Amino acid sequence: MIYFPGRQQRKADVGGGSPPKAFPAGPRRATIPFPRSLTMSRLCALILSFFALCGPALAQGTPTEEDVKTLTLQAANYIATNGIDAASAAFTQEGPFKYGEIYVNVIDFNGNWVIYPPKPENKGKNVLNFIDEDGKKLGQEILDTGKAGEGWTTYRWKNPATNLIQPKVTYVKRVPNQEYIAYVGIYK
Repeated sequence: MIYFPGRQQRKADVGGGSPPKAFPAGPRRATIPFPRSLTMSRLCALILSFFALCGPALAQGTPTEEDVKTLTLQAANYIATNGIDAASAAFTQEGPFKYGEIYVNVIDFNGNWVIYPPKPENKGKNVLNFIDEDGKKLGQEILDTGKAGEGWTTYRWKNPATNLIQPKVTYVKRVPNQEYIAYVGIYK
């Protein structure tokens, strides 16, 4: 044993006992109150519920051409099953047919907008004379593609999100057994 003058001998110095209270064994730990009623299974259920509710919004990301085609086909089937009035209500509200920059347009066989979610006041406006930046008659091309059944069309149009002229790809589908054409596009 080593003797230090002016210091009291302790049991710890002589090989036994616990360290003195003046010298704690380690840093104090902060404790976070944790409700005892929140068991691990409840905590897991809470976390899973969060991702179930928010997951689709978090995973949504940038839509792809496959997303556009799928949405167009679903929209055409929705109109065929539920009618144009029900479709108009469904397509103009935020939901599965309108989210972010994605929405469903519908024209009739005369080229008149029946559903145009960004500007509902344009309902009835004829799109046949719409021309893109390169002189392409995109309204006529959408109508012709739809009358033929379905397919893709590309053109350059002003993106309202960026205010720039950008390439846009659009999937077009005729509504089965009706004279309506549904289409959805995305900027590239």
